[in-house]
Amino acid sequence: MELLWNFLTYFIVGLGLLIVGILLFEVTTKNKEFKLIAEGNKAAAYALGGKVIGLSIVLYASIANSISLYDMVVWGAVAIVVQILAFYIIEWLTPKFHITKAIDEDNQAVGLFLLFVSIALGLTIAGSLTY
Repeated sequence: MELLWNFLTYFIVGLGLLIVGILLFEVTTKNKEFKLIAEGNKAAAYALGGKVIGLSIVLYASIANSISLYDMVVWGAVAIVVQILAFYIIEWLTPKFHITKAIDEDNQAVGLFLLFVSIALGLTIAGSLTY
């Protein structure tokens, strides 16, 4: 029974952190992906999907490597913040096109690029959490 309780606790807290991470992305970035997706913008769907996968990867690492629930929450929160900051770094490193504008204009190539970058960042951050 204790194992089931631990599973449910980590799952619920991890899911909560994922939701918080997605909401933080939504309020800290200029694109309003949920609105754009509702309007049929595929680039926004790719970009948001990548963020969800990337966040899930870093949260997986924080859960798998934690020594306690508190440890998982702390490192999960750190990973979420790093993932968001990395998004801004990527935007800064791509001066040939403006990511926010490209997503608003449904540039699917940029959306796919962001999906792949978010996954790569998630894996890199997750690897850094395997202390």
